[in-house]
Amino acid sequence: MTRNNHLIRNIILIALIMCGLSLSLMLLTKTREYNNRKMTIDVDTMKLVQLDPPQEGDPVAIVDTTIGEVRFRLYPEYSPEAVRNFVELAESGYYDGTYVFDAMNGAYASMGAPNKDGSLNVSSSSSQERIKRELNQDLWPFRGTVCLFNNTFKRTFKQYIFGGGTYYCGSRFTMLNSVLFNDEFKQEIRESSVSSELAEAFIEKGGIPNYSQQFTIIGQTYQGLDVVDALASLPSRNDGEHHVPLEEVKINSVKIDTYHAADAENGTEQK
Repeated sequence: MTRNNHLIRNIILIALIMCGLSLSLMLLTKTREYNNRKMTIDVDTMKLVQLDPPQEGDPVAIVDTTIGEVRFRLYPEYSPEAVRNFVELAESGYYDGTYVFDAMNGAYASMGAPNKDGSLNVSSSSSQERIKRELNQDLWPFRGTVCLFNNTFKRTFKQYIFGGGTYYCGSRFTMLNSVLFNDEFKQEIRESSVSSELAEAFIEKGGIPNYSQQFTIIGQTYQGLDVVDALASLPSRNDGEHHVPLEEVKINSVKIDTYHAADAENGTEQK
């Protein structure tokens, strides 16, 4: 990806965060374009699965960073290809020693890049960086959500003329913290949302509503939200592509495991 593409992506992401009133672009719209097909959100069958705690035997990821540990439940049943790619990379040791490369003003932290500036190595496998975006009406960008930002958009000549195309994501992943939910923003969400349950979930849990149904979601944090907040709030400098942390923060390891209720009983429940 060229520097200009990085800059464009960053501008788009910042605009999405700041554009709090443009809620018609997110949870308020029932029909979205999804990999060149229409995805209809049925609020009557929608289940906000991220509000539920992990159950015995659920797949989880344990991300150990130099400033603390985050544990999140994985969703292979909703984002099978993205989760498969993430799990394979984690189990191969790919993420060991990679960087937290983007800390966006307390809103999110992106990580998993082999280089501090967020770039990939020339040897990076195209198959690992070209995973089709997977969206699901049951997954939303709440605080603690782990998602994969889009890194590529491809379309045929016909799609260029008539519309459509396919978004792809890859190895680098992002932990969402939250934008500020002031009274005006809360009221706007309540008045505009097609689902009062979803609106109240955002208000109670926090997150980045404007990212709804735009990026692949692979997990939800159940332990270490304080670390998610710390990662997103790292002092940083804008290099034109990312808000690179001034402090060098790395991932020590990513372990794939299964959830056991005894972990919560031993004091490892969500903070």
